[in-house]
Amino acid sequence: MAKKMQKTNAMRILDTMKIPYAIYEYPHGDEAVRGDEVAGLIGKDPSQVYKTLVLRGHSKEIYVFVVAVNEELDLKKCALAVKEKSVEMIKVSELLPLTGYIRGGCTAIGMKKKYRVTLSDRAKGLDTIAVSAGKIGMQMELKVEDYIRATEAGSADIVL
Repeated sequence: MAKKMQKTNAMRILDTMKIPYAIYEYPHGDEAVRGDEVAGLIGKDPSQVYKTLVLRGHSKEIYVFVVAVNEELDLKKCALAVKEKSVEMIKVSELLPLTGYIRGGCTAIGMKKKYRVTLSDRAKGLDTIAVSAGKIGMQMELKVEDYIRATEAGSADIVL
């Protein structure tokens, strides 16, 4: 008998919102797996697999930026997108207390608090994106417009 998959908080939220998604599991240890490796493990192009990054603005406000795993954030563009003087990555040790998620298993869906989410405008050209399902070793793929609806994300040019 196949073991029943443990649903994550993010998956339960999508279920409640009646948003369809596909789950991909991949082998892992206790540590986060690099995004480009995750893309290979789930058989997706890296431009379709997105990582969730948490930053703090000059005002001390917390922001969430979501970009493809093969792209790098441009901090100046990010600051501009959220009308801050500057933004910087939070410390890894702050991730769990702020979001409820760990490094490598962080997703904008179902964070402890509602933060402003900005999705790379490059996602707009895609039908679907894969993001963490809320734990290391599990990705979920959903339509870009459904992801935007679930996270109330805005979009901007935020990559180098």
